[in-house]
Amino acid sequence: MSAQELVERALQRAAAAKDHAGTSVLVTEGSTANLRWASNTLTTNGVTTGQSVAVATAVRTAKGVCLGVVSRRGVGLDDVDALVDDALAVANQAPPAEDAAELVGGEADSDWADPADATGPAVLAGLAAGLGDAFGAARGDSSELFGYAEHGVRTTWLGTSAGVRRRHTQPSGTLELTGKSHQRSRSTYACQATRDFTDVDVLAMADGVRTRLGWQERRLDIEPGRYDVVLPPTTVADLMVYLYWSSDARSAHEGRSVFSRRGGGTRVGDRLTDVPLSLTGDPGLPGLECEPYVLTPQSSPFASVFDNGITTPPATWIDAGRLTALPTTRHTAHLSGLPLTPVVDNLVLSSPDGAGDVDTLVAGVDRGLLLTSSWYIREVDPQTLLLTGLTRDGVYLVEGGEVVGATNNFRFNESPVDMLDRVDVIGGTVPALSREWGEYFPRTAMPALRIRGFNMSSASQAS
Repeated sequence: MSAQELVERALQRAAAAKDHAGTSVLVTEGSTANLRWASNTLTTNGVTTGQSVAVATAVRTAKGVCLGVVSRRGVGLDDVDALVDDALAVANQAPPAEDAAELVGGEADSDWADPADATGPAVLAGLAAGLGDAFGAARGDSSELFGYAEHGVRTTWLGTSAGVRRRHTQPSGTLELTGKSHQRSRSTYACQATRDFTDVDVLAMADGVRTRLGWQERRLDIEPGRYDVVLPPTTVADLMVYLYWSSDARSAHEGRSVFSRRGGGTRVGDRLTDVPLSLTGDPGLPGLECEPYVLTPQSSPFASVFDNGITTPPATWIDAGRLTALPTTRHTAHLSGLPLTPVVDNLVLSSPDGAGDVDTLVAGVDRGLLLTSSWYIREVDPQTLLLTGLTRDGVYLVEGGEVVGATNNFRFNESPVDMLDRVDVIGGTVPALSREWGEYFPRTAMPALRIRGFNMSSASQAS
């Protein structure tokens, strides 16, 4: 069956159920092409395809409106009815859905009937050619390159019993590159997100990796403490994505997050920092395009299945240092007294004062650190959004505006909210892939930041 036929068959089956109160069906078809390399040699490549179907159906019971959600892969004609019946059975046994609401109405997108878009090996052909040149350069200075590239295209069809018929195609790609040298005792890393790999310059990435390997020839162990630290856009993305994921309105309203106001309510309207930084999302932002309406297979504090099909407009979460919005569903908007502001699947940090790149910011450091990569980031205290994490693949000592060598690794303890008020210098905003969270949230653009008093709380033995 086509995706559209699956949607219609599932909706028809659900509508025939006793006390039916509304159904959303999402069919997702995706294809992925990938390429791997190790020790300056291409190793494996391949293409995968897959399909999943999610049914969220509500029924009216004596308890209230109850919701059942079931999703499966590889659903065919003979499986659709059973899938819907299972969702109905779950609904009849479930407690009332607190976010229950009438589904929004709508019509069919003009491309609703189109088949799924797809990717294939050709999208990685230019990358493979560039890697050949990068491997040759790496062999010339006795270093090794390892890495992985992936390009995927995901097409989702949403159909609801209220008449909504949406179709969205999301291309995305990532490139991760690790360099090692001196019997693999030194290591550094670079990564990039892309929609189609036409904007990827793997030779430039490899040159940057090899430059940082050269910095590591000199090792300078230093003590933990608070330092002026330059964070590249990738590392800024690590912290800002976690901030975003911690910003749902319900948690703030219930006093469980850094965005809760003491005494009750949320901090919307409060100034978080005097630094003119803005945090925004825009489904139509060139290069970071994402779905312009709610597409969710299950309810959470960030999205409700009852909101499926609602338009997602551009959002400004922080405006020149002031908290102006938190992600809401219709339910959590009512609960918190905030406007409906659906979550956006991209994130941009910017400032009118932003200019220059990492090298520009490093040149202004008298004595401090360049933290190129972090990992294993975990939450310590949700009330302050204190995070802990480890540095990885290169922390460098900067003296007199120049990198003078690599230091030992550290464990750091920082709140990205508190950190915003200690930003001294802001670079220009550029597309950036979070190393820690990029697999789940690849569409970000961030500036490099120079932070004063960044807390390197203890030395780490990680290498």
